[in-house]
Amino acid sequence: MLVRPIVVRGCETSVLKESNIQKLSVFERKILRRIFGPTKGANGVWRIKTNKELDELIKHRNIINYVKAQRLSWFRQTNRMPETSIVKRIHKWKPFTGRPAGRPKPRWDDDVRNDLKMKLVKWASQVQDRSKWKAVVEKA
Repeated sequence: MLVRPIVVRGCETSVLKESNIQKLSVFERKILRRIFGPTKGANGVWRIKTNKELDELIKHRNIINYVKAQRLSWFRQTNRMPETSIVKRIHKWKPFTGRPAGRPKPRWDDDVRNDLKMKLVKWASQVQDRSKWKAVVEKA
């Protein structure tokens, strides 16, 4: 309750790289093992909980799913803002120069749209309806 808000502060606007996902998952499991403690086996030997046991204890509500849900909520808010809003203008802004050569760095917008594609959501029609979008975020 205290750790998650501190760890994910500002997560709505950041890109989730694979290395960040791995680091967040490792950190979360480390904290959960501390919170839930060891398990006493049938033979009387103490052991640490497995990743699967931890996932069942938190009911599959891990930190990565939380971050993705927060980003989807922010995505909805930015898309519902009026065109004159500064946040919307920055979101829609295109730089004058091209991107550097090589593999392009991931962009926040592309990352969120990939999350929506993975969930097979047609977001354009649902972003205006709050109840439908809430179901999309819960699904994520």
